[in-house]
Amino acid sequence: MPKETSRTQRARRVDARSNVERIVTAGRVVLGSGEGSLDRIAAEAGVGIATLYRHFPNREAIVRAVLDDILRSDLLPLVEEAADSAHPRRSLQDIATRLLELITEERGLVTFASNFADVAVDALQQFSDSLAPLLVRAQEAGEVRDDLTAADIPHFLVMGIAGLALPGTTASMRARFIALLFDALHPAQATRLPPLRDDEHQDLGSAISRVVKG
Repeated sequence: MPKETSRTQRARRVDARSNVERIVTAGRVVLGSGEGSLDRIAAEAGVGIATLYRHFPNREAIVRAVLDDILRSDLLPLVEEAADSAHPRRSLQDIATRLLELITEERGLVTFASNFADVAVDALQQFSDSLAPLLVRAQEAGEVRDDLTAADIPHFLVMGIAGLALPGTTASMRARFIALLFDALHPAQATRLPPLRDDEHQDLGSAISRVVKG
């Protein structure tokens, strides 16, 4: 009897994981097509709405899970591949370009959650943290100015998102202006960055909120 109970419990855990994966995949599909609803996501996942709510009690939980999935499946592999890159600044630029493409493709996420900025800030911070070693390598190679810090990365990305991930921005426009943006990181003839006081660090969530409200 205990063995049977143990097998049953394992089967339930596997089934629960399967449901979560299906819901997250469905969430990305539905939200990627524009504004969606929890009912549509449940239908796409092939589960009942009660099952969806059991794992994701609100819209924000769905958005957080989809953002985590995007981070794991689309962005972090690029960071890992760039670990041995001979041109780390170019790799940083390519990764930032992919981030902007994904934000453009997944615009439904922005409108689905009322507090998208609060939900997105954790994912952006985690992504920025993953880029820190690549930034250091680029600085050691003399490809990126040495006064840029790891704490600057998320704000630098938000600056790019604000101008280059808006509806109607074409791929060629993104490529053109992200190249211009990254040229500002080159140490040659760079003006030394003015320091920030401790009380001047902008709240990242507020910055993202202003961008998505546009």
